[in-house]
Amino acid sequence: MPADKSHRFSPALNFVVERCWQTASVPPGLSLTREQFQRALERSATRRFPDSLPDDRIVAGYLESLHLSDLALACACSAGDGAAWEYFVEHYRPELYRAARVILSKSGDGDSKARDLADSLYADLYGLRESSDGSRRSLFDYFHGRSKLTTWLHAILAQRQIDEIRRTQKIESLDGPGSDDSDSRELPETKTALPDPERDAYLAMMQACVTAALRDLAPRDRLRLAYYYVDDLTLAQIGKLVGEHEATVSRKLDRTRADLRRCVEVALREEKKLSEAQLRLCFEYARQQWPFDLTRALSARD
Repeated sequence: MPADKSHRFSPALNFVVERCWQTASVPPGLSLTREQFQRALERSATRRFPDSLPDDRIVAGYLESLHLSDLALACACSAGDGAAWEYFVEHYRPELYRAARVILSKSGDGDSKARDLADSLYADLYGLRESSDGSRRSLFDYFHGRSKLTTWLHAILAQRQIDEIRRTQKIESLDGPGSDDSDSRELPETKTALPDPERDAYLAMMQACVTAALRDLAPRDRLRLAYYYVDDLTLAQIGKLVGEHEATVSRKLDRTRADLRRCVEVALREEKKLSEAQLRLCFEYARQQWPFDLTRALSARD
């Protein structure tokens, strides 16, 4: 396991950790302890707040927003718990195969290639490859619970396929010279491990495109978004402020979100020149770690 440099929680957060521990639906037979689970929570919080932990209330809200059961399973698998691995293989192997088939569908590759792609993850998930210091490093150590485990696994598979395409086509990746000769399954934080330079590049593209799309919104559409996401108002409260029925507010928010996604997708395809596989990966990364605070982009009231 990588060196643990996570922030330690204050005693005031003990009750939140206990509540998360009780909330996590841990499959029977796992030997995961509360202490191990707390360390996973602390690593996740450190990833979200790298400089220092904010107010306990903000940290508590963050922790309770996580996919706690998925995080507990990943933590147990990382520790090498046999029961956790049996559960993972039984419940997630079909999803891995399904995701691999989706990723390879445009290339026309069959089920055997999809199974090869999915099965290529197991060595890294289990931690069979040693890091440079000789320690066992599981890919699960880079799952922080901000997305569903299935979503995270899909992103890893998509990145692996992109790495393979680059390797076979002799196209240099954003990681720099010499990456063509490296193993696409290599750990640590160069390709499939999180974070990595390519991930940051995708998130920067997403931030730029979302900022531009928000700037181009009609003032009233941006105002509704600001009330909803920045001021945390209910649909009924927004309706009173803008003089619309609650159902109208809901419908127009849905329309605005759909329009934003279309604008962002067009910008990523046409301006950033992303392929369909890269586009899917970009959105997967954004779901796992939203790249910027919407508050500033939406705070300007027209």
